[in-house]
Amino acid sequence: MSLSSVNQLRQTTSLVRACLRTTTRMTSTTASSKHFRHRDLKVVKASKLKAHPDESNLGFGLHFTDHMFSVDWNLKEGWSTPKIHPLDNFSLHPAAKVLHYAPTLFEGMKAYRGKDNKIRLFRPELNMQRMNRTAERASLPKFDEGEMVEIIAELVKLEKNWVPSADMSSLYIRPTYIGTEPSLGISNVNAAKLYVILSPVGRYLTTGFAPITLLATPEYVRAFRGGVGAFKMGCNYAPTIKVSTDAKKNGCHQVLWLIDDDHKITEVGTMNVMAYWVNERGEEELITPPLTDGVILPGITRRSLLELTREWNEFKVSEKYLTIGQIQRAVKEKRMLEMFGTGTAAVVTPIGKIVYKDKNTNRSKDLIIPTLEHKNNVMKRLYESILNIQLGVTNRPGWTKVVC
Repeated sequence: MSLSSVNQLRQTTSLVRACLRTTTRMTSTTASSKHFRHRDLKVVKASKLKAHPDESNLGFGLHFTDHMFSVDWNLKEGWSTPKIHPLDNFSLHPAAKVLHYAPTLFEGMKAYRGKDNKIRLFRPELNMQRMNRTAERASLPKFDEGEMVEIIAELVKLEKNWVPSADMSSLYIRPTYIGTEPSLGISNVNAAKLYVILSPVGRYLTTGFAPITLLATPEYVRAFRGGVGAFKMGCNYAPTIKVSTDAKKNGCHQVLWLIDDDHKITEVGTMNVMAYWVNERGEEELITPPLTDGVILPGITRRSLLELTREWNEFKVSEKYLTIGQIQRAVKEKRMLEMFGTGTAAVVTPIGKIVYKDKNTNRSKDLIIPTLEHKNNVMKRLYESILNIQLGVTNRPGWTKVVC
């Protein structure tokens, strides 16, 4: 090989190496902005901490801790550096998409102070999985679920003194995701903010563990097939406020949402609903609406209760619809034993009465549900089982994450 050929080969090799180094740097940059990471988290602590509220009178969502988490995303640059920083207001352009077309979603989860004084999260990975599914439906970018769980744990650890120890209290965690791009066009979101705030809370309902009364009216629906009822989007909640207010004016605590001409029951207020009854075949059965048609929110508590009861293997467990007509017959024949709502806020909420507004007769019918009178109470057993896991009394591998 001639000297000139050797030189040309060396030059070519150098160029290839340079290209490889450039490609590696570009790949590294792309990878780093594709997802934010816990290892890149920056923490800025508040210079002045707030006084804590009275744990015996916390209410729900009225108080907030000293710090929050936030991270921004845009189409051009990807994710910014994730930060924990003092709780503060943030600025939005008046044309931000979230203010006009409601690309907004959230999660609801809790941190519990256990009997051993350790702080635990309850199945947080399921909340993040659901949040990512909702983000995809809202055309917002997905994130790494495991990294987000670790960041939330870090935030809760920083705010550990805010986790209350009073009975029926906890630290409520509200991850929220909004489209922030200043544009009036109805199109994909090109900028977004993901943030987490924390709130020490007491009982969700002022009724405590007393049975609630529900208004069931076919006049309104919470969700419909092909819609977004199965996703935790902000747009699902605003239209329910008026109906809930009307229910309270009629002496009811919540709304029992119906769907279809045969008035299938779907959810209770913002909770999933379950019934324990003796069905038409004489079988004891726990029944809850199915997730198959996109109407029902896939609740974490709902899933956990179904898993527990199927493990017990003591009665039939079904995911199918109940109609108001079936409930009326079961109540009349004394086959309806228990009904209750399920969710993060209250775990379970007993139902004592349904006020059903019959559209055909324009009259109301009271359906009395003897939930707390039923011996060998399934609802109470489920409540105690979940609570003991959350508080660390019962060890359930994979269901809790110890923060500190």
